[in-house]
Amino acid sequence: METVSRTSNFKTIDLVYSALFATLIMIGANITTIVPFLAIGGVPITLQTFFAILAGLVLGSRKGAIACTVYMLIGLAGAPVFSLFMGGFSYILKPTFGFIVTFILSAYVAGLIVERYQTRIAYVTAALTATAINYVLGTTWMYYAYKLWAAAPEGFTYKMAWLWMLPPMPKDIILAIFAGFFAFRIQKTLKLIPIKQK
Repeated sequence: METVSRTSNFKTIDLVYSALFATLIMIGANITTIVPFLAIGGVPITLQTFFAILAGLVLGSRKGAIACTVYMLIGLAGAPVFSLFMGGFSYILKPTFGFIVTFILSAYVAGLIVERYQTRIAYVTAALTATAINYVLGTTWMYYAYKLWAAAPEGFTYKMAWLWMLPPMPKDIILAIFAGFFAFRIQKTLKLIPIKQK
């Protein structure tokens, strides 16, 4: 497999790309407001995870994580960029805030994988791995949030928390696979992650 080298330079274009992906995550958080038919059974289908993982796949580990961090900080600063147009520092107490935090790690891990391997299967594997990280850590955060400071439903268990995550899971798996293929094509065209010369 081909390997890639990491660069320590952070150029103006990198800031632009990071800002672009932060904006895409903001849009993805409230996509059902723009496209209402993307709500199934009253449950909105957001594209936050898709764009967060895509940031890591396209920009690499460091820049992808920065894009997700910028998104989180803008929301905590009060801009209504989280789902349902919410924002503010108090959002940190929301049980689902863990998913936003894990966007950063998910993008970073996805980027690490594609920085090392430049194959189509590596991109898909990276996207699926990042999705798994988001689900495992985000769901665990949600469970403990309900148990420790949020009002947990009667008889709430860790298993119940995972049952809540089952409806969006097929969507996120499919989008992760798509993100892998799509990012691979983008890399072939734009070469945003430099390929190590042998």
